[in-house]
Amino acid sequence: MTASGARSTPVSPIGDSRQQNMWPGRPYPLGATYDGIGTNFAIFSEVAERVELCLFDRHTETRIVMEEVDGNVWHAYLPSVRSGQRYGYRIHGPWRPEDGLLCNPNKLLLDPYAKAVDGNVRWDEAVFPYRFGEPFGPANRRNSARFVPKAVVVNPFFDWENDRAPRIPLHDTVIYEAHVKGLTMRHPQIPPELRGTYAGLAHPAIVDYLVDLGITSLELLPVHKFIHHQHLVEKGLRSYWGYDSIAYFAPQDEYARDGDPEGIAAEFKAMVKTLHRAGIEVILDVVYNHTAEGNHLGPMLSMRGIDNRAYYRTVADDPRYYMDYTGTGNSLNMSHPHVLQLIMDSLRYWVTEMHVDGFRFDLAATLARELHDVDKLSTFFDLIQQDPVVSQVKLIAEPWDIGEGGYQVGNFPPLWSEWNGRYRDEVRDYWRGDDQKLAELAARFTGSSDLYEATGRRPFASVNFITAHDGYTLRDLVSYEQKHNAANGEGNQDGTDDNRSWNSGVEGPIDDPAINELRSRRARSIMATLLLSQGIPMILGGDEIGRTQGGNNNAYCQDNDISWFDWEHVDEGMLDFTRRLVAFRRSHPVFRRRRWFQGRRIHGAGVEDIGWFTSDGDEMTPEQWDTGYVKTLGIYLNGDAIENPDERGRRIVDDTFYLLFNSHFEAVDFRLPPPAWSPSWTIVLDSAGPAATGDPETPRAANSIVTAPAWSLIVLRAGE
Repeated sequence: MTASGARSTPVSPIGDSRQQNMWPGRPYPLGATYDGIGTNFAIFSEVAERVELCLFDRHTETRIVMEEVDGNVWHAYLPSVRSGQRYGYRIHGPWRPEDGLLCNPNKLLLDPYAKAVDGNVRWDEAVFPYRFGEPFGPANRRNSARFVPKAVVVNPFFDWENDRAPRIPLHDTVIYEAHVKGLTMRHPQIPPELRGTYAGLAHPAIVDYLVDLGITSLELLPVHKFIHHQHLVEKGLRSYWGYDSIAYFAPQDEYARDGDPEGIAAEFKAMVKTLHRAGIEVILDVVYNHTAEGNHLGPMLSMRGIDNRAYYRTVADDPRYYMDYTGTGNSLNMSHPHVLQLIMDSLRYWVTEMHVDGFRFDLAATLARELHDVDKLSTFFDLIQQDPVVSQVKLIAEPWDIGEGGYQVGNFPPLWSEWNGRYRDEVRDYWRGDDQKLAELAARFTGSSDLYEATGRRPFASVNFITAHDGYTLRDLVSYEQKHNAANGEGNQDGTDDNRSWNSGVEGPIDDPAINELRSRRARSIMATLLLSQGIPMILGGDEIGRTQGGNNNAYCQDNDISWFDWEHVDEGMLDFTRRLVAFRRSHPVFRRRRWFQGRRIHGAGVEDIGWFTSDGDEMTPEQWDTGYVKTLGIYLNGDAIENPDERGRRIVDDTFYLLFNSHFEAVDFRLPPPAWSPSWTIVLDSAGPAATGDPETPRAANSIVTAPAWSLIVLRAGE
């Protein structure tokens, strides 16, 4: 008996019936590939001296020595192995931690190419390569098999029924960032057995809601197989967000309807097919910068035991340690061809086999580090650029990591869009009421040409966002003076700094109706700014219904009511306002241009394509952009002659609009522009509501006064 309680039977090369049915197989594709008759197994390791394929039945582990190796890929074909087979690997080779060599055949290792994974880590000393207290001592010889997840052979066949990708143009895209479980777990119309699953996400209650909201692209927090770290489990918490990936081909099994990993790929595919039928794209948040194995004190689950120095960036002069550009303990070795192959194979798999429509790359600056510095022309980006599959889907970078020189907003190649951190920061600053923010607001609202235009990129290079999973929800952003992260078990020391400056001018209890209305108005103004800005807007799922996390701005470990959507207490006013905003954006191409504003008179028109005004109705002078205390701005958008032809080259004509921004804590009177810009204007959107600004149907003449309440954004349409 092994330490796991299962029978361990090393199989000799000759005389065993299982061995006689093993064929040489192929070194590609890597992973376990089921063809309807048998399964080909292939795994890369250039450090291995022997590789054992371990097959698991209910009570038995059978070890099979893989004899064929080509180009450091060990491979075998087993005609008897069918879909559903659990398996893993044991790697024999050198154990020299001081040299970064960590082969330990006592540790069962997960296939990096596993298409499905069964189970989670059960935290025990056996899952670590060393004995506690001796991280660089003798190898830990305890068998880890019963404490670690197993890879599962998957049947790849699925009836897609002529599924077609929606292929939403970038300038028409509206992203909705959400969590599979959080979005569905408390929805009253979803049957209990489907809540928190891919099948639940495909339920009509969710699909119809997303269609009605008007979003085009659902961006899911990580769904690659991830683990729950020991320090969280010991506190009764979980790795809710999922940024602890351990298998880049396998959907998270905890989100499967019946918990059966054999059917999880099919359930995921059915979800994608359903969303595609509704015209909604699926974008995955992917974490290729690090794995859940952590630093030198972390567990041995997969790549660390397969080939540590190939898969991970180790410290050059002391390879027992890892380079950590992510704050998670390790970084993948982007200079190694097999690591690059792993990532590219994973990306192609999710596009070709799972039919996803794009990727958001977590801490993407790490992927550009070949030696130390971030290189935007690194091999990884070259591979993406020339790949005929991956280059054709949406590619979104989180353009920073925590390493030196890691903040790279605006520096990614032309094929990429980026999470625009400067948009988030500077639009937040403006709506806080900070001084000297008009120029920054103008730059971000018009697509951040200062970041992207010089490199030939378009406004849709900017993914605009105010809130995301990492931080406050929109409602909490405008409601709490300080973070409330006590539930995370870190003494409220985790997360970002306090939020005090947001509440200047709205002091009062959180349940005071008047104060709440002012906070709600500012939330509506922020949402309006987001959805009317040039670029790609990203809504944090739940912001449109007033979702709160009780002030927790780092809910990464809260797999509970703190993070799950509260569908019983929807802010119907905010939801209706957001729906109208999304529809308004869709109806008016002047808010989603494909090309930059030029700031000049166009097509012989009498006025510019864009204009900037003071609250007095005068055009802004260069000096006025830097006036510290001024927090009001009028923006004229000329829709009469958009330099924005559609895909067929047809000139697009839209209405002309005038936007009033007021981030003062009191109302401001705006004088509308002179008749040359338009003889009259009509209010079409108002974050303060008709009760604050009067009848929206009443035309306002040129040079007349419109009062913008505190913290409001008003949109007017030009008349005849």
